[in-house]
This record gives sequence, structure tokens and C-alpha cells, in this order.
Amino acid sequence: MILRRLLPCALLSASLAACQSVQTPPQASAEADPYAGWYIGLAPDKPYDIPLVDRSRMDAKYARQVVEYKGPEKPGSIVVDIDERMLYLVQPDNKAIRYGVGVGRQGFSWKGVASVGRKGVWPAWSPTKTMVSLKPDLPRYREAGLDNPLGARALYLYQDGRDILFRIHGTNEPWSIGQQVSSGCIRMLNEDIVDLYERVPVGATVYVKRNGRYRV
Repeated sequence: MILRRLLPCALLSASLAACQSVQTPPQASAEADPYAGWYIGLAPDKPYDIPLVDRSRMDAKYARQVVEYKGPEKPGSIVVDIDERMLYLVQPDNKAIRYGVGVGRQGFSWKGVASVGRKGVWPAWSPTKTMVSLKPDLPRYREAGLDNPLGARALYLYQDGRDILFRIHGTNEPWSIGQQVSSGCIRMLNEDIVDLYERVPVGATVYVKRNGRYRV
């Protein structure tokens, strides 16, 4: 399998339920290696190289691109549209960098206005109390790495100086981009979250909207 040639064995371990989808990847059966064919190489990074996704397997609309943007948000703001499964980084001159994302499954999506309270490179992961209550056998901690559900980078969302436990983060399940499958967080391809991470400072405003609204 191509992934076995590209990546360490850690990524071949079973996926975590929290922040992970539970569906079988496209073009794969439950018996097949779910990662086969999804990766085409590695991008240098530290402490782990980033697996690069074969974009031909994805809908082209989810590719990172510059688009026209007419919203009222100021340049430097992040706007997540849950219905579109898109994240916009607002730019000057009515432009935005648009990224495809995966969002929370029904009943788990959050909307509102927050800020980037902190940023993490290859962050560790712990489940929330809600995740544990729904799935008591979840591991209570996962070290940073290729099989970590937060991926290569994470932006931690805060309100009034407090972590609200929602993240914008990478994923090791690229087939979930464009899907409504997570436990509420906004997931991106690892190469996309790295790009966003480099462009966004701590303190940036984040608008997460549904049905055209982000006010609760």
C-alpha cells in the first residue's frame, strides 16, 4: 500500500472516535486499508513530515483558493460557514482565501463569535467531558503524532478569555473534508491548517455561522 511506504506505522493504528468520523472512507471496504491511495508524498515539517493528500480524490471545490468575498467581516477574520463546509480567511479588496473543511455532525455543531486564544504545533489531544460521557472507553490522552486527531496544527477558540473547547485543526481523515462528521470541531487537511496557522495571529476573530447567522 502507498501509505505504508510513506508513513510510520503509527498512522495505521485505529482512529479515535472523538474528533474522528466513523464512516468508511470512499472507495474502501471495511476489510481494505482505509488509507490506501489517499497520500502521494510528504511535506517537510517538524517533528513529523506532513502526509500530502491526493487532491484528485476530493471535490475540486474544497481546494484552497482565493475567491471573491463580500461579507462585512474585516480582513484577518476567519469565517466558517457550516452549511457550505468552507472556511474563509478574509483578505483586503473583497477577497478571501477559502479552504474546504469538515464540520460537526448533527447536534454537535457550534456557532458564534470567538477568537484564537492560542495556537498549537502538533498538539496533544484529550477528550472533553461530553465525549467521555458518550463514549466512556475513549483514551484520556493522546500524544502528538501522525495518528493524533488534531493533526499538525490547532487553533484554540476562546470567549471572554476562556477556552470553549472548540478547535480548528488538522485531520488524518482527508475523506471527511466536506462532511458533517466531527464531534463539533472544524477540521482541515493538514497542509491547509499549516497554511492557515502561518497566516493567523493569536487574537484573530473567528465567526462560525449556520443558516447565514453566527449570532446565537
